[in-house]
Amino acid sequence: MSENLGRRLLQGGEGPGEGGAVKPPSLIARLRTYLFAGIVVTAPVSITFFIVWQILEFLDTTASRLIPARYDPANYLPFGVPGIGIIVMLVLLTFIGWFAAGFVGRSLMRMGERVLDAMPVVRSIYSALKQLFETVLAESSRSFREVVMIEWPRRGVWVVGFVTGPTKGEIATRFDGEFVNVFVPTTPNPTSGFLVFVPARDIIRLDMPVEDGVKLVISGGIVVPPMSVGPPAGPIAAQTQPAPSESKAS
Repeated sequence: MSENLGRRLLQGGEGPGEGGAVKPPSLIARLRTYLFAGIVVTAPVSITFFIVWQILEFLDTTASRLIPARYDPANYLPFGVPGIGIIVMLVLLTFIGWFAAGFVGRSLMRMGERVLDAMPVVRSIYSALKQLFETVLAESSRSFREVVMIEWPRRGVWVVGFVTGPTKGEIATRFDGEFVNVFVPTTPNPTSGFLVFVPARDIIRLDMPVEDGVKLVISGGIVVPPMSVGPPAGPIAAQTQPAPSESKAS
């Protein structure tokens, strides 16, 4: 994607001159084009490397406090070993999961949840986070794993959304037919948005993965994922009807 943008920037400096001849760009325009191309190429790599390095440094600093001094490689090597924090965190989380799956762990978890339920503010935060993580991380869940299009906020206007699951509970009893929960994110911050309940027959299911859908939302439509093989299927063709004036004229 960065290579394509850089190539388009480099090719965009030429324009037609007198008599239809191609006029070469000036030195300032060429330098400006090279500057923008360099930013497009290096900015994603630099920002990604910086974020990953900060996460590794934070995990290594935190893990160094948990590792005994005689087992810490930094005490035996003249340089630090990046990534030790990730290994320690993975081992620690695996051990916690193994302990929580046992009888003693489940008993301690129930006891801790009863203590948290007695705290008014903490109770609401914990229950919401627990339900969110259980829904997202469940193996049988399809939450945020499907990109769809719906007509919203009015007919004729389509937005990209993410299916979070079928509509259940009291809300499902208020409708006739099958409905699904669709999260409609905002641009460029997809962490906020709107929850809408849409009939399953009125949504268009896209073949693009969730990662491409998130890129499309964050970029405001600038980064468009490649189209899958075959025309998209959906209710657009079925909903396309001639205008009343045209039907009367015919």
